[in-house]
Amino acid sequence: MNWKLARKAPRLAARAQIIQKIREFFIDRGYLEVDTPVLIPAPAPESHIDAVEAGDLYLQTSPELCMKRLLAAEFPRIFQICHCWRSSERGSRHLPEFTMLEWYRSDSDYTDLMDEATELLRYLAASLSTDGAVSYKGLKIDLSGRPETISVRDAFARYTGSTMEKALEDDEFDLLMTDLIEPRLGNERPTIIFDYPSEKAALSRLKADDKSVAERFELYLAGMEIANAFSELADPEMQRERFMKEIGYRKKIGARIYPMPEPFLDELSEMPPSSGIALGIDRLVMFLTGSETIDEVVAFTPEEL
Repeated sequence: MNWKLARKAPRLAARAQIIQKIREFFIDRGYLEVDTPVLIPAPAPESHIDAVEAGDLYLQTSPELCMKRLLAAEFPRIFQICHCWRSSERGSRHLPEFTMLEWYRSDSDYTDLMDEATELLRYLAASLSTDGAVSYKGLKIDLSGRPETISVRDAFARYTGSTMEKALEDDEFDLLMTDLIEPRLGNERPTIIFDYPSEKAALSRLKADDKSVAERFELYLAGMEIANAFSELADPEMQRERFMKEIGYRKKIGARIYPMPEPFLDELSEMPPSSGIALGIDRLVMFLTGSETIDEVVAFTPEEL
């Protein structure tokens, strides 16, 4: 008997229930569950995300590109629960193979997803027969009400003694986010930190009234990032420019260069105004089951195979 594996049974049962409830949530709201290939010719070029090679192809780091092509083909509300891979990611909250929930909706922006992500957390808390609150690492996080919302600019002013702009200039943005800001987010109720600087826009569109920031937010629970969301950029030329900038950075640090995802760029202009969000299932299960590490909520870790 593999007793270590057997002891995971309660958490794996809870994981299965959570995933079933997630499906119910989206199906009840008119979303179509989709299934896109995990083996792809070109992942989105991103500075610090390395794809796992599989011959001449790559295991997806996210289903994002394929799902946006579905939006462009007039699929208005879609969701997917799938495995994703990122090379050399391992830690108490990271696995090289992990489970992602992504959902996209047309005719919407990131504010709609702020509301929907909040509703999903409430729905899951209710389905798990809690009183609307979850205890995690000595904290009690209330999921029943409205989340805390704070802009990235205000978070830097409040928690770092610096400014968002200076952190970018000094190349300390990610360091200050990780060390000083993230531990303070989501410790009493969910926290949504929004309006990331344009330099961190990724695949999101810039705000119409303030081009220095992008319509992007992240959702935190107990100091742990759970989700990352955008109002989606639908300008193929601007997206190509961003990809080229990411490729330039990867060349500078000696990282592998991926092919440009041309089919995605070719169809991007057909995508209606839309929003999308990626949520880490494993981390969400950690939080909802009170698990200290990601190892406790998956059947097998890489070291056990």
